[in-house]
Amino acid sequence: MLNYVKTVLTKVSFSALLFEKELRKAINLLIGEEVNELKRWCYTSFGKEHEEILNRCFVVA
Repeated sequence: MLNYVKTVLTKVSFSALLFEKELRKAINLLIGEEVNELKRWCYTSFGKEHEEILNRCFVVA
């Protein structure tokens, strides 16, 4: 499931609105360590362009 989420986020990364929507869905869908792995991957892959969204979404997670 994590690989699927990564694929979706990569495809919607052009739109901040879609990216945030899909990221929130992914955080709710994944469990435990998968969320931590997703967080690391997101900051590495999208930290420069979507840092504000990542900070907002991962504060609760």
